[in-house]
Order: sequence, then structure tokens, then C-alpha cells
Amino acid sequence: MAPRPDADPTDAAAGADPESAPDSDLDALATDYGSLAAELDARGAVGFVAVGDRFDDDLRYLTRFSGPDRAYAFVFAAGEATLCAPALFDDQARREFPGGTVRTADQGAPAGVRAAAALDARGVDGGTLLVPQGIPHDAAVRLENAGFDLESTAAVREARRVKADAELDRLRRVQRAALRGVARAEAILAAGEADGDRVTWNGGPLSTERLRRQVNGVLAAHGVRDAGNTVVGCGPTAADLHFTGLDAVRPGETVLLDVSPRGPDGYYGDVTRTFAVDSGGGWERRAYVAVEAAREAALDELAAGVPASTVHEEAAAELAAHGFRVDGADRGFVHSTGHGVGVSLHEAPSLSTSGSDELEAGNVVTVEPGVYDPETGGVRLEDLAVVTDDGYELLGEYPRSLVPHDRG
Repeated sequence: MAPRPDADPTDAAAGADPESAPDSDLDALATDYGSLAAELDARGAVGFVAVGDRFDDDLRYLTRFSGPDRAYAFVFAAGEATLCAPALFDDQARREFPGGTVRTADQGAPAGVRAAAALDARGVDGGTLLVPQGIPHDAAVRLENAGFDLESTAAVREARRVKADAELDRLRRVQRAALRGVARAEAILAAGEADGDRVTWNGGPLSTERLRRQVNGVLAAHGVRDAGNTVVGCGPTAADLHFTGLDAVRPGETVLLDVSPRGPDGYYGDVTRTFAVDSGGGWERRAYVAVEAAREAALDELAAGVPASTVHEEAAAELAAHGFRVDGADRGFVHSTGHGVGVSLHEAPSLSTSGSDELEAGNVVTVEPGVYDPETGGVRLEDLAVVTDDGYELLGEYPRSLVPHDRG
């Protein structure tokens, strides 16, 4: 299956500043509520209500509002969308919300009460109301007390699977920032010197924490937040999938960098590269060759209409052919080949053995095969791609090399 040609690796590693283009160069970020309207019609429901705060990714998708950490409500009824803005955030809500109405009345009331009032303002005073499965209990009770029968829906989660062009713009921009962060770490490793059982850089021992701080500084300079997601491990800690602690960088051991920042509009980037300073060409070289082959096998399967599980099966088969376990709990290939990325770092679809759904054009997924040995290290390579009708497009490309280079 045909991929779009990769970008020039040198240009990608240097990367244009993701914040260098004015916002006017981006399509307006909105939300298509057509899927909600269709779901209401199909189920004979009078409306949809979501209640949450800034940490609710479904609500962020629906409202584009980066509000506070207290509950507010989104209402869709009679073909119109309403955001019940939290107190003191009405101006921000009007700037960010692409829907029809920002409701500021009764700002001191609980979110469920305000949602019921918004429905009443639309002439909806009872019937079946669709809500997400995770609606807060307090809001559910208040809506039921207002005369509504609640039924759960996964319509928002399903709508998020396929990305619009404006969403892809945001994903590309934050991914470019992530690649800049990796480039900084790789340059530091390239400048590092083996000194006995440690690697030194800039006059002192190099650690995973020093690398993490350098990466996160680059992310901040390019307008994105690390969101606590910058994973850096070395040797055995590189086999810890989410290591954010302190470890020394040692010669000959793999250094795994997983960078997953979040942009100002809520969308994530996600990239992983693995390096080794002064590699002796042992386990880490064999693992790296296997993971590169698995990456290519997985990418070759990406296209609309392909079962998500097929992508994982091809990556696993390649790793098994190179002699690595693919069924172990802590050794070999221990996770899925990838996952969806959007306003959540992990969302549908899942490239796993249980990923029975077919891929669709517009799905944005990671491809991240890896192999791990808790006593030796870990190797993972991860890229972010959008599925197309006949293949895929990488949302930013970064060179692959076990030996680190300064690509500045």
C-alpha cells in the first residue's frame, strides 16, 4: 500500500517553528455536530448533554473551550449547540466556542441545573436525553429530576476518530515541536563522551533528567506543553514504558526518548526514537534492526479499509521473525503497535489484536513497535500518521539511527 513520500529528513529534523506561521494560516477549528444530530434522530432523543471540566477531552472536542477545572455543560438540542459557560469565563468562552450560543445565566447554579435550563430555553422540557457514559452522577440526577430519561451514547467518541483538515493542521504543528525536542536530545547524546561507566556532557554526568529538561525547554520555546509526558529511560529503565525518573546515561545502553506534547488547541504530538552512545553492536543493534523492520511492515499495512488488528499482526510477525517474543508480559513486544491520537493522547482506533474495526481515511494513529528486556534495555520507534484511502501520510518525519547525530 502506497505511502506518501517522506519529507526530507534534514528539513524535518530542523523543522519549521510550529508557531512561526500566523494563526490566520490555519483553518478555523470548529466541531461538526452532524453526528450528534444523526444520533438524536436515530434514537428519537430530544437532546444531548455533556458535563465536565477542562480535563474532559470529549468536552474539549465539542466546545474547543479550554476552561477551568470546575464543571460546566454543553447542550445540543433543536439543532443548536449551547455552552453553559463557567462563572468569570464568559468572554473566553465566546472567543473559543464555535457553537451557536454561550449561556451565562445562572452561572452560580450546578452544571446539571444549568443544562436543564438551557434545554428549557430551547423548548425541550422532557423526553430521552443522550449523555456520555461518564457524565457526573450529580449532573445525571439533576437532569433526571428535570424530567429527562437518560441514555448513554458513544457518538462523540466515534466522531473523534476521523480528523478534519483543521485538526490535522494542529497535529502537524505540535508534532513538529515534538521532533524539535527529539533533535535537541539527539544532539546532546551525539556530543556526549563515554567516561568509564557513564556518559558526560557539558562538564558533567548526563542523566535522563538532564535530557528531559532540555527536551521540555525546546517544547516550551515552540509553544507546546510537555504535559508530563516526556519519557526518557536508559538501559533497564528504557524497558519501563513510562519512565520519568532519574537514571544515568551509560555507554553502550539504549536511551529511549518518547515525546508527547500537547498544543494550545488541545491536540497531541507523539514520537519516539532510540539511541545508544558508544554502542558495541550487541543486543541493542539486533533489537533496533528488528524494530525498524516491524515499523516498515506496520506502515505498509496502513490504509482505509484495513482491519486495525492486521497492522499489529504484521508488526508482531516481523519481530518474531527476528527472534523476539511477541506474547510476553515483560519481555519482547509487550504492547500494541499503536493507538489513535487527537485531543487525547490515547484514543480510538487501537492497533492491537483486539482492534477489529477497519481503519478509515482521516484516522490519526501512532505506529510504535518496540522490544524490551528488563535487564538490558528497550528499543522503540514511533511515528504519527494519518490514514488515507490508499496508504498514509506521516505528520512529520524524523531520521532513524541508533548512533546519535547532531542534525543542526
